[in-house]
Amino acid sequence: MNTVRTGMTKIRRMKTDKQEIRISKFLSLVLRHKPETIGLRLDASGWTQTNELLEKLNSNDFEISIEDLKQVVANNDKKRFQFSKDYSKIRASQGHSLKVDLALEEKTPPDLLYHGTAEKNLASIKKQGLLKGQRHHVHLSSDAATARRVGMRYGKPVVLKVDSKRMIEEGVRFYQSANGVWLAEHVPPECLNE
Repeated sequence: MNTVRTGMTKIRRMKTDKQEIRISKFLSLVLRHKPETIGLRLDASGWTQTNELLEKLNSNDFEISIEDLKQVVANNDKKRFQFSKDYSKIRASQGHSLKVDLALEEKTPPDLLYHGTAEKNLASIKKQGLLKGQRHHVHLSSDAATARRVGMRYGKPVVLKVDSKRMIEEGVRFYQSANGVWLAEHVPPECLNE
């Protein structure tokens, strides 16, 4: 890590964006899917002690301080992680394949939401709708641009429009994670349009 002086203030920065991305991806792994990778413990709500996470990261080839961790969390474009108010705990905002209770409250979404996917998935989606797979929920965006960026991760992107108004009328429950992602158990094919 290096220190940059701006006027009278010192700002500690990570050496490279690549390091920040590497840490962010590893945090996704251990806070959403496999905490056992580094011997980490998550509570029933997905929280872990920040000092324990730092200790485990530092003993597993990640040289990182609390300031660095705060930077990774703040700079994550999808706001995948969140600290407790006093920074003593940290967790993933959503996207877990582990059993955790994020204490999400049911919420009414806009009438139209979006889902980004790859063109290669369309045939299956048209038959089955959007399935949550191993995650707790299907992830939906409130804007097409975000959905497109998500779809680009999987191949040639396709943005699907989700008729959330119709889904609510049919009794589907929606939730919104701390980072603004809309969540539903399933999106039926008849509620989707390209």
